[in-house]
Amino acid sequence: MTRLVILGCIAFLVVGLGQLVVGTVMEPMVHAYGVQYGDGGQLVMNQFLGGVAGVLLAPWLMKLLGKKKLLLTALACMVLAEGIYAFQPPWLMMLITGPIAGFGFGTTEAVVASFIILTAGNNANVAMSRVEVSFGVGALLMPFAGAPLISSGNWMTGFAVVSVLAIVTLVLWLLFWPRELDQSKEEAKEAEIKSAQAQASISRSRRNIIMIACGLFIAVYVGFEISLVHYFPSLLVKNGLSDASASLSLSVYWGAMVLGRLVSGHIADRWGGAPYMLVTCSACAVLFLILGITESTGGMFALAFGMGLVMSGMYSIAIVFSSRALPGSNEKTISFLMMFGGVGGAFMPKLTGWFIDRNGVADMRWLFVGFAIAMLAVIAWAIIASRKTRKLAEATAA
Repeated sequence: MTRLVILGCIAFLVVGLGQLVVGTVMEPMVHAYGVQYGDGGQLVMNQFLGGVAGVLLAPWLMKLLGKKKLLLTALACMVLAEGIYAFQPPWLMMLITGPIAGFGFGTTEAVVASFIILTAGNNANVAMSRVEVSFGVGALLMPFAGAPLISSGNWMTGFAVVSVLAIVTLVLWLLFWPRELDQSKEEAKEAEIKSAQAQASISRSRRNIIMIACGLFIAVYVGFEISLVHYFPSLLVKNGLSDASASLSLSVYWGAMVLGRLVSGHIADRWGGAPYMLVTCSACAVLFLILGITESTGGMFALAFGMGLVMSGMYSIAIVFSSRALPGSNEKTISFLMMFGGVGGAFMPKLTGWFIDRNGVADMRWLFVGFAIAMLAVIAWAIIASRKTRKLAEATAA
């Protein structure tokens, strides 16, 4: 299990770097290509559409190729796509490459997350939080690396760095593949039977309601987070900061994310997943309401830290919460839930870019307020919908 978590941390580190590099260089990139923010949002959307495809196809591809070949293929897609980005090709080529990068990110994240959740059992909250720490470290380091690259005019080098690190990750997974992931045909069949028996314990209609509620939360969270990290620096640029200085706000945000993820799994185990999600989503809504009336640059940096802290464990705890609320969860269930995240990540940044082009950067903060309130409302629905099944799961575990 230790080897799996370590390799998972490395994979999530590279995914974190890769998913944040476009946001880090968004300002100089749109200026260099002579495109609008909405076009930048289109690139983000293309990446996440590729991620959605990867997440949806992951269970089928896993059966077709096997766990190892699928993960190595996903990492190879990351290597290829980031390498193409680094050569600053025509904008159309950037948009075409986006889905390839997204497929690599989404498939890697979905496959590794399913490995860990289904292997860790009762330690899933802590294990996933540790892996998400690595994602946060990658997202934290990218703005620091991006700031000098932007200042020197070499912003596209960030893509080359991610490509090289993806090669290293591919080699490590190839050489040190965790043996606990290899199942015999008999073990796989037994696991499928147990999953089917657990799923039969609740009605299909209730299961679908829970799936939709949990999936919508994940969609709103991922879309919100991606929109925030891609466009929050633009709000600071509007207040007079340089592109390079504004990008450091993402380091503040992701620094708080890393700190929060070090303890979020333990807190969720102590409080319970549902109370943890409700408290953090409520705090998030309050912070974004404060952002709506804050004009000072220092205040915005302080809020970025607070946002990162309260949002730090939401994704990993939500995935574990959802899998426990749906008895008999397997790779298909987890991939389906993460697919919602890909949809949110694809369309909400596009919506945010369109909103900025239409209403201006300053009004973006009120769009974020709406996202935060929507997130709170959806998690409340998910908690209510899953109340009975979570009690059943706890009783079965006991």
